Amino acid sequence: MSVSGAWPELPPGPELRATSDTLQLWTQIVGKVMLARRPWINHSWHVTLRVSARGLITPLIPNGATTFSIEFDIVAQELVIRVSDGGERRILLQAESMAWFYGEVMEALAQLGAPTTIEPLPSELPDPIVPFPDDVKPRAYNPAVALAYWRALVQAERVFTRFRFCFLGKVSPIHLFWGGFDLAVTRFSGRPAPLHPGGFPHLPDAVTREAYSHEVSSAGFWPGSEGLEPSFYSYAYPTPDGFGSAPVEPATARFDAILGEFLLPYEAVRTAPDPDAAIMAFLQSTYAAAADLAHWDRASLECGEGQIGRPRAVG
Repeated sequence: MSVSGAWPELPPGPELRATSDTLQLWTQIVGKVMLARRPWINHSWHVTLRVSARGLITPLIPNGATTFSIEFDIVAQELVIRVSDGGERRILLQAESMAWFYGEVMEALAQLGAPTTIEPLPSELPDPIVPFPDDVKPRAYNPAVALAYWRALVQAERVFTRFRFCFLGKVSPIHLFWGGFDLAVTRFSGRPAPLHPGGFPHLPDAVTREAYSHEVSSAGFWPGSEGLEPSFYSYAYPTPDGFGSAPVEPATARFDAILGEFLLPYEAVRTAPDPDAAIMAFLQSTYAAAADLAHWDRASLECGEGQIGRPRAVG
């Protein structure tokens, strides 16, 4: 069932990217705190963020006998660090330099008894890049834009959860990767994949190869980049022959040969008669194209959509 009026209008690309670019770098600082403290989990799932009822939040982060979490509270426009011993610090989300934000986060962690040293270079961004403590350039941040984008993430997470219900095989959480700043859900065939060639900017090839150790069909939502509007996406690794020419739904979806993935513009979803149905059609048809062309054992991997309060029937 679609939720009427749930999908917010997003501002034009440059205005959205000015704020989302800042948010991405902020999440990278927080993500690198997790990277410095949490044991490695397959496919880098240990360092991702989750959509929360207030914004974006980390899992619990170990700190000796205590743990802490960090949340981007987009409703209150604060970064909130909470420790299991009751400690808490809040940092205002505002247009400032990256060096300022980095300093505030590091100082707050130290004050809470969780001093942390992180890798200071941004990840997965093209040159030139500047270490966080040296990046003194003023950054744009519009709270209203951030709120609209987070509301879009909330709706995307809701529909991605429906899609996740329909798979019995290995499937990722629905989480935000701060390297590419995309909300993603990934299905696995269960078979090993060829060694990934790597080559992503400022990302060790070992990380990429571990992330793509097994065959995947992956989909997500991303705020766009220069020349590309906010879009839902879907790709497969390895890419099976014929994937780019496979028929997919809805009609507003297209294959981007440069990116090697299908794209569905956010605005086409928002203005569709049934936005939820448009996304589900996109997710299912692009997955089916990947799975069929790569000869996945779909019969043993898929199931019907989960029902509230009703266990899946077996036997």
